[in-house]
Amino acid sequence: MRINLKQELAKQWFKNLQEIICKNIEEIEKNKIFFKSKTWNRNKKKNEGGGESKLLQNGKVFDKVGVNFSEVYGVFPKELKGKIPGTKKNTRFWASGISVVMHMRNPHVPAIHFNTRYINTSVGWFGGGMDVTPCIKDIKLKKSIHKNLKKMCDRHNKKYYKKYSKWCDKYFYLPHRKETRGIGGIFFDYKNGNWEKDFHFVKDVGLEFMKVFNEVISKKNKLKWSKKEKELQYFKRGRYVEFNLLYDRGTKFGLQTGGNIDSILMSLPPMAKWK
Repeated sequence: MRINLKQELAKQWFKNLQEIICKNIEEIEKNKIFFKSKTWNRNKKKNEGGGESKLLQNGKVFDKVGVNFSEVYGVFPKELKGKIPGTKKNTRFWASGISVVMHMRNPHVPAIHFNTRYINTSVGWFGGGMDVTPCIKDIKLKKSIHKNLKKMCDRHNKKYYKKYSKWCDKYFYLPHRKETRGIGGIFFDYKNGNWEKDFHFVKDVGLEFMKVFNEVISKKNKLKWSKKEKELQYFKRGRYVEFNLLYDRGTKFGLQTGGNIDSILMSLPPMAKWK
C-alpha cells in the first residue's frame, strides 16, 4: 500500500519511539532483563500491514510492560461504516500508532498507560494520551504529574490541558463502579487541525510520557511495601481489567479490525484479583 508523507512521518516517529522507550526501560532494569519481540501480520493472506509487540516480564521494577507498534490498513467492517470520521462513503483505512502499558512490581509505583496514533480514512487525525493508575493514594504525586502535563500542554495551546484532562477523566471511567480508573492524565481524539502543529504536540506527549515514568519510578520504586499493599494492587488491577475489556475503544478497535489478539490484550496485568 502506498502511503503519503504525513503517514510515513507519523509511522516512523511511532516506530522510533518504541525503540527509545524499550531501551530506556531495559536501562531501568539494569540491562539484566530484556524485551522479547514478536512481529505479526493483520491478514496473512493479504498484505494489510501488521506490527511488532515487545514484552518484558518479571523484572525488578516491572511486573509486566508491553510496548507495541502497529501499521495496519484495509477495509473497515460494514458495521463501522459511518461511525468513524471519513467512512460514510469509503471504509478503507490506514492506521499506525504506539501503545504502552506498565504494571509495576512495587505497589507504590502506579500503573502507567500511554498511546498515540494517526488514522487516515478520507480524512486524517491524531489521537492518544496518557493516564496514571495508583493503588496507594498520593495527592502530592497527582499534583506533580498534572502540573507537568499542564506545562507541556501550555507550550502548544493554553486550552489543551483543561480540555484533555477533563476528556481523560470522562473516558477512563467505570460507570458500573461509578469511579475513575486512576488519577487521570490527558486524552484526545480526532485531532485534525494544523497537521504540523498537531504532530509536534503528539511527539511532545510521547516525550512527556518518558519523563513521567522515569520520575515516578525514581521517586517511588525504593519505597518498602507490605503484603497487604501488594494485595491492594491486585484488586486495583482488577478494575484495570474491567475497563480495558468492557469500555476501552482501542481494545474494541483492534478486535473489530482484525488486529493481533496478544498485542491487543497485552494491556492486561500478569495477575489481578476480585473480591
